[in-house]
Formats: sequence, structure tokens, C-alpha cells
Amino acid sequence: MSVTDDVLKRFTVLATPTLANALDDIGFEGVLAGLTQMVPDTRCVGRAVTVREITGRRGDFGSEDFKKVGDVIDAAVAGDVLVIDNSGHCVSTFGGLATLAAKLKGIAGLVADGGVRDREEMVEHRFPVFARHMTPLTGRTRLAVTAINEPINCGGVRVRPGDIMVGDGSGVVCIPAEHAAKVADLAESYAKDDALAAAELGKGLPFSAAMAKFRRI
Repeated sequence: MSVTDDVLKRFTVLATPTLANALDDIGFEGVLAGLTQMVPDTRCVGRAVTVREITGRRGDFGSEDFKKVGDVIDAAVAGDVLVIDNSGHCVSTFGGLATLAAKLKGIAGLVADGGVRDREEMVEHRFPVFARHMTPLTGRTRLAVTAINEPINCGGVRVRPGDIMVGDGSGVVCIPAEHAAKVADLAESYAKDDALAAAELGKGLPFSAAMAKFRRI
């Protein structure tokens, strides 16, 4: 199922904690565990382009295997989010030049269950990156791309091509494509309640009373 642009746009203003509440309501464990925002004050929203990698020791793979990272960027279109399953290994799968190439193509961000490097260049380009590790260690001859746009596991969550990824300062969530409109509906209602609760707190309402009045704050 493809998520329409109109539905996708609704996620651009929804925070991941609010979306996590909505994902609980539909019964999907969609919060990716252990990934960190590498570029402060950035967020990404987009359809997933999924990547599976394997990692070994230095020399286990050829440079041509690593060059397939270029195929990963080629597989995405503007607005997509790259989602990489490298099984949490502390080896870089994405660096400064890949960041520049992705930014120039209009890719919305990177989510990597593994390592990345060249934080300074990521910050310079304001490219949203969420990863398990920041490491200088190159993936060249240590990793290989084995699949693009197949279902993967990233941060303990099933991610399929076309699912919606949202990342911000609190973390990353995956919204199954077939539930995107429902999750957006729920999250928008919770965001509205949060705004109303904040207004009432500002007028002196005790927090305990706000929690009783607004069920998902």
C-alpha cells in the first residue's frame, strides 16, 4: 500500500512521542530502540527505502561490495528516508561524501542500525541522521550491501519499503503504510489535547488535574 503525499505531509508536524502513543493504540511496536539523533535540531519524515548489510572483519569483502552504498542512494528519490539494517555493528556505513550526495538528491534523512562517520560534515549539510554509533571506522572491506528495498529489522522494528519514518530529538518511529492515515488521525487528536492541556496549565490547572482531564498527556 502506498501512502499518499497528503497523508505523508501530516506527519511533518507530529512529534515522535505523540506518534508512539498512536502506534500503541493500533498495537504496533514501532519505536526504534537505541538510535541517536546525530545532527542536533533536525528531523526527518519520509517513505522508507530499506537496506540490509552484513559486516565481517577487515578484508572479508571487496571494495566493490562497499561501493554498493552508491546503489542505495540511487534507489531513493527526493523525500525518501534511507533505513539501514547493519545489525548494530560499530562500523561506518555512511560518511561525509555520501551525506553530501544524499543531501543534493533531496533525500530526507538516514536511519542506520549501525555506524556512521564524519559528524562535522553531517552537521554542515544539516542532514538528518539517526544511528546507533558514531565511529571513524570505515566499512570498506568490512561490510557488504546484500539487499535493497526488502523488509528489514532496524532497531528491533520491522520496516518495509514505503513505510513512513519519522525522526526527531526524541528518537525514530516507523508507521506501517497501511495504518498511516489512522495513526495520523490519532496523533493529531493527541497533539490537540497537549496544546489544550498546556494552555490550562498556564492558567493554573494542577498537573494532576490535567492528567485526569486529558487521557494521553
